[in-house]
Amino acid sequence: MKKWLQCGVVLAFVFVSSACSSWIYRIDIPQGNFLDQKDVDQLRIGMSKEQVVYVLGHPVIEDSFNQDTWYYIYDMKRGMRVRGEDVRKELFIKFDRDKLAAVEGDFELHEDFNIPLDQ
Repeated sequence: MKKWLQCGVVLAFVFVSSACSSWIYRIDIPQGNFLDQKDVDQLRIGMSKEQVVYVLGHPVIEDSFNQDTWYYIYDMKRGMRVRGEDVRKELFIKFDRDKLAAVEGDFELHEDFNIPLDQ
């Protein structure tokens, strides 16, 4: 009988604690470079690496074997589903002779991207 009572107390505690789990505050965890579309819109073909850093900041990852590819990755893990879904955005920038040559990823390029700044 005593064993059943202990088991009942443990089960009651488990059910009560699981019911209260939505009351526990969990923080969002952002990691990487947060990029806004308006920042990506400032990119132009032929920009130097310094100009890209000025516009977007330093990349999260610079490939050790390929200095001409930069990776901007942003990852947001939501602590609670009521604040939205997890977010992951990626932007890959490729340089040719230290000049911006191509951009790929989750952002749309501005219509003026192919017009160099010095024109």
